[in-house]
Amino acid sequence: MMVVLATVGCRGDSKRSHSYWGHIRVTSGIRWVEELIGGWEPPPTPVERLAQAGVQPTMLGVWSLLLLWGLVTPCQGLLETVGTLARIDKDELGKAIQNSLIAGPILQNVLGTVTSVNQGLLGSGGLLGGGGLLSYGGIFGVVEELSGLKIEELTLPKLSLKLLPGFGVQLVLHTKVGLHGSGPLGGLLQLAAEVNVSSRVALGVSPRGTPMLVLKRCNMLLGHISLASGLLPTPVFGVVEQTLCKVLPDLLCPVVDSVLSVVNELLGTVLSLVPLGALGSVEFTLATLPLISNQYIELDINSVVKSVAGNVVDFPKPRVPVKVPPKADHTSQVTVPLYLFNTVFGLLQTNGALDLDITKELVPSNVPLTTTDLAALVPGALGKLPPDRNLILLLRVKEAPLVTLQSKKATVSILAAIHMLSSVLQGSPEALFQLNGVLTLNAQLAPSATRLHVALSLERLSIKLASSFVQPFDVTRLEEWLSDVLRAAYVPKLNVDLEVGIPLPKILNVNFANSVLEIIENAVVLTVAS
Repeated sequence: MMVVLATVGCRGDSKRSHSYWGHIRVTSGIRWVEELIGGWEPPPTPVERLAQAGVQPTMLGVWSLLLLWGLVTPCQGLLETVGTLARIDKDELGKAIQNSLIAGPILQNVLGTVTSVNQGLLGSGGLLGGGGLLSYGGIFGVVEELSGLKIEELTLPKLSLKLLPGFGVQLVLHTKVGLHGSGPLGGLLQLAAEVNVSSRVALGVSPRGTPMLVLKRCNMLLGHISLASGLLPTPVFGVVEQTLCKVLPDLLCPVVDSVLSVVNELLGTVLSLVPLGALGSVEFTLATLPLISNQYIELDINSVVKSVAGNVVDFPKPRVPVKVPPKADHTSQVTVPLYLFNTVFGLLQTNGALDLDITKELVPSNVPLTTTDLAALVPGALGKLPPDRNLILLLRVKEAPLVTLQSKKATVSILAAIHMLSSVLQGSPEALFQLNGVLTLNAQLAPSATRLHVALSLERLSIKLASSFVQPFDVTRLEEWLSDVLRAAYVPKLNVDLEVGIPLPKILNVNFANSVLEIIENAVVLTVAS
């Protein structure tokens, strides 16, 4: 039969604890401890934060950055930088915290921690033994044999999370603690306690330049305590309760610290170097201090482009800001700017990946590529070409392509010089003429877990005659034929080179594969349901 005792409750933190009288009622043999905790405390001022942290105003570091950061919160408006804008919903942060409790050994490390080598705080070397306050000769000699009280069970905490604009996070973990030991009257003693661990966590920037959560305050509220088995006199029950008030904060508040360490590792992956195959790499860093609202954390992420040798490649940045659309509740949002698209295509151009020599081996048999076929298109000017010679097209791109992101459409324009040559039996190919062409390609975008993939298709081709070793002619007659050649040989080659994709920063464990993609003016927005 369950024996229930009603005593005082307690509240404590990892450094302080004090008792208080709650409202107690006994219903059906169950003791409830009720307390009106009160409203949310306003966050301290920036100066108070520095003082609490023991930091002088002249010191630089995480908390001086936090001082500047805490003065502002995000709002809808123009994205004034060309960096990637990430808005992390509070649900996503909550999932990261919950997963750290489920997957890791954090909770298991607490088990057994009340008992130490001297059999614990309530063991033979603690309060209840060996000359302790409640040992033989003490106040209650009857409890001399109570020993070895340990934490044997710790249920998975229920998580409650609230974002505090201008400060950080309020985190509450509700859990049940099972304690086992030997009772004073013999037999197994089993206690169960409900505990609320409430903590306030500041969001700042680590010395590495990554977002960082830091525990600033941790309080514990000891609620419903029940005796599951065994017998325990009422006076001793009160002492046990007060002891738990002092002990549990030092055991459970480190759980919050451990959770934050795991989450900080995930946040630290924002600062990452993403390879782009043979083209180089993109390094993501924080462009500004993190911002926080009551629904999401906002990160403005800068992208630094590097060559294969590790040298920074400075591509021109667009001056037009991006109008960031509002974020729906329970979603995380990443805005990929036009600059990242220009970066990838700029690297392709500087590495010569956009150039191609097109020969008959690269086109299918149904696409003609001989002087006879060319002469049939423009017989007046090209009819005197030697027949049945294979054509060679040298396509050269001297400028970075122009990427355009407009409402619901992405296009890529490539300015190319196309040199037309005919092969000869012996010697070098013979130059026929040169065209200046503009290739307009549609870009189909598809997100994966870590990248935004681009697939191109030729929409239209515009060409002009730049020079000719034969008489001038109307080049528009060649556009359809040349478009077929480019679709067969050039566009597939571009898509192979574009398999590197547009890199996306790592934001906690957010998977962009199932995100909703929206193309807006000068940016692409990915939205993921939390």
